Amino acid sequence: MHARPRFLLAIDSGTTSTRAIVFDALGQVVAAAQREIQQYFPHDGWVEQDGDEIWASTIDVCREAIATAGIDAEDVLAIGITNQRETTLLWDAGTGRLLHRAIVWQDRRTADDCTRLKSEGHEAAVIDKTGLLLDPYFSATKLHWLLENVPGARQRAKEGGLRFGTIDTFLLWRLTGGKVHRTDATNASRTLLFNIHTQQWDPDLLALLDIPASLLPEVLDCAAEFGVSEPGLLGAAIPITGMAGDQQAAMIGQACFHPGMAKSTYGTGCFVMMNTGTSPVRSRNRLITTVGYRLDGRTTYALEGSIFVAGAAIQWLRDGLKLIHHAGETEALAGQAGETCGVYLVPAFTGLGAPYWDPKARGAIFGLTRETGIAEIVAAGLQSACFQTRDLLEAMNADGTSPITTLRIDGGMVNNNWMAQALANVLGVTVERPRITETTALGAAYLAGLKQGLFRSLDDIAVLWRCERAFAPQMDPERQAQLYRGWLDAVNRVRNQT
Repeated sequence: MHARPRFLLAIDSGTTSTRAIVFDALGQVVAAAQREIQQYFPHDGWVEQDGDEIWASTIDVCREAIATAGIDAEDVLAIGITNQRETTLLWDAGTGRLLHRAIVWQDRRTADDCTRLKSEGHEAAVIDKTGLLLDPYFSATKLHWLLENVPGARQRAKEGGLRFGTIDTFLLWRLTGGKVHRTDATNASRTLLFNIHTQQWDPDLLALLDIPASLLPEVLDCAAEFGVSEPGLLGAAIPITGMAGDQQAAMIGQACFHPGMAKSTYGTGCFVMMNTGTSPVRSRNRLITTVGYRLDGRTTYALEGSIFVAGAAIQWLRDGLKLIHHAGETEALAGQAGETCGVYLVPAFTGLGAPYWDPKARGAIFGLTRETGIAEIVAAGLQSACFQTRDLLEAMNADGTSPITTLRIDGGMVNNNWMAQALANVLGVTVERPRITETTALGAAYLAGLKQGLFRSLDDIAVLWRCERAFAPQMDPERQAQLYRGWLDAVNRVRNQT
């Protein structure tokens, strides 16, 4: 008789790569696999991906991670899915064929549509219902664009023949052989179509954006019975019982379960998320009010600030400017330059996110002198993530939240000790790095295990969190303030380009 499976498989479908990680019952990594995902930039501010490539890479990494772990598919208790949010796909309900490349969350093609909706006076109602701003970042205007620009899509949608999904929904559809069209409350809350107070798709918003309800998935809790994978895909029929957007999954992986706890994730972008409890906090400083997680029908809300470019700036230094060969070089280079070299890189490649929400801003480097070299530009690239994080915490403080004294950090960039220390210095708070920095995948695994009874409660999950290293601020407050003023000046310049 086969023993009860004790492993969890997390699918982490990110912006630049797809990962699968096998965790044991204590949340320890057993095996992992990863594939990079290509991005396409057909026009200025447009960002696309091939949904079929995302799907193929997902199956590849899942099979590889299971094989590397030395287990059988039957040993996997459940699958958890976490994903880049807001990225929008549209497919045929009968065949599953995608009608267009995925429009990625960074894409700004609908900036003029958002400006028009604002000028017509719709933003206040949108904020009231969704907690979101009218910005191209979110899914609904992308979906509207697809319906208007893909030949025949509008008519097929009216006939009920198409399905919309963010990456989680698309992967679930494919994993279940087209049997299940579902999402979770966190991903739904990022579409501009979901009322975070009623926890339902909002008919007024659907009407505003001319989106047929038949396109939309069913919305479940984050730990729920989403479906079962087709046996032929991974070698067994595995229950899919956890789902959350990447930043919410990271908050769960970081065990930020009490109001006032906050985490910041440094991947392609940077996302600061603070647990605000069972009542949504309305931001007066252009942050996002969103669903942190929903369990057993009970919603926990969060305040979030989104930065579009963090690790992507280092990727640009590597691939665009060819200043480095790999990201691992940046720690030593930044150490040569120091934190006070006077160079600022504002990575507004696709506009600025919170708290500015300026889709027309573009990137720039300031403070160049004849002494400026690769080391100084690399340091500025790393510091840009630190300064942008400070922007978000300043906005949260202005919204009346309790000042953060400790920030839990995760994502690929935080393995860089120079960057982690610079972050503590710029913020003036202690920064804690966990033993497991793959907290996004870990959060998805925790949700899947929670539904399957591997964990009895969030308390069971919280006790598993461990700090690997804490970075205390070491910069003189006056110097810190001077550096930050220089950053704000640089941001003002990119926002006022003619």
